[in-house]
Amino acid sequence: MIRRAAAVVLALTIFPAVLHAQNTVLTVTVQSADVYKGPTTGSAVVGHASRGTDLTVSRNLGSWAEVAWPGAPDGIGYVHMTMGRLGAPTQKAPAASPSSSRPSASSAPALAPATPTTAAQRTPGATGDLVPPPSVPQGGSRNSHIVGVGGLVGSMSTFGASTRWWHDKHLGVQVGFTRDAMTSDTAAGRVTSMQVEPGVVYALFDRVPDYFWIRPYVGSGLSFRHQTWKDTAAPSEPVSDNGVGYRVFGGGELTFASLTQLGLSAELGYRHLPAPFAGFEPDRWGLSIAGHWYIK
Repeated sequence: MIRRAAAVVLALTIFPAVLHAQNTVLTVTVQSADVYKGPTTGSAVVGHASRGTDLTVSRNLGSWAEVAWPGAPDGIGYVHMTMGRLGAPTQKAPAASPSSSRPSASSAPALAPATPTTAAQRTPGATGDLVPPPSVPQGGSRNSHIVGVGGLVGSMSTFGASTRWWHDKHLGVQVGFTRDAMTSDTAAGRVTSMQVEPGVVYALFDRVPDYFWIRPYVGSGLSFRHQTWKDTAAPSEPVSDNGVGYRVFGGGELTFASLTQLGLSAELGYRHLPAPFAGFEPDRWGLSIAGHWYIK
């Protein structure tokens, strides 16, 4: 009996909360709020919501709200929480009952004629406030051009800086500036290398779970390499050589909904590089981890 009573109390407690979560809306408070395909500013902009628009929230992701948006490919869009105010949908005033008293024509004040409004002046879902139409039509295909700068570490004692620019939701370019060092069991000395590696990346698809956004990608590029050999056991003049190789790679980028500017990447790549010094053959396969801070 006690268990049944507890279950009933629990159900009565949770049910109103569920109804409230289902009825939560995000009311846009800025002039025009961008609606993104994913919970990050690096994803495509699928539309714009004008001030006063009530957007039905299906999931609260912390810094982002998942809302219903017919202009998106899957009918779902994401709006940053700073673009609006969370709350219950606006309730319309109840209509007067037939039995309510009505003022007589002689005592009622004269009403000014109502000014007609056009459909473009009234925002769907708003409370009746007049707002200007959005500058870009709903469902537009404008994309964000996002540039990320950061650093990377990799196998073969590799470290350096990296930049990445997503031109649209699939195609991007990246450039790595790295340094590494090699020793050999069969040859004396040490070889240090400086690389500049421009490449093109292509995002395969977008995956948006509850609190993060992941984008797998593949790519390829060139590797401009400057290598210097120096005998560390005996004083001698270093010997340098320049060469060009190529690189193919695949990986994925992870962005968190609560920190959209930070992107973490992991790549597995194959390099074909020149080896001008006997005994110093660079590893062809390598793993690298990078972090980029994205800015517009």
